Amino acid sequence: MLVTFQSPATPDVIMLRDLAQYLLGLIGKRLDNRGVIARDDLPEAIRRLEAAIVDDKQTAAAYEAAKASSAGHHQHQHAGFSQRAWPFLDMLREARRQNADILWGL
Repeated sequence: MLVTFQSPATPDVIMLRDLAQYLLGLIGKRLDNRGVIARDDLPEAIRRLEAAIVDDKQTAAAYEAAKASSAGHHQHQHAGFSQRAWPFLDMLREARRQNADILWGL
């Protein structure tokens, strides 16, 4: 199932339900049939999501380094959490810049 995030400040962001649920959980929201990230909540939501991206990158880098040292060569890296979260983070940032809410629905 897909979840569509909408804001007058940005184009829609559409993602799979599992990813939407995870990202909303990171910023302190629950995935319901409909919801809102109010403009007043955006600074904290952005801070939380940025922190999760940094943590994920550090964990992935440590894992890749350990894997490369044990295998003796570097493996090709696939798309990670930060790449999947980036469109949502961009939406949060632009909505904050334009003082707009973000709505979602299933």
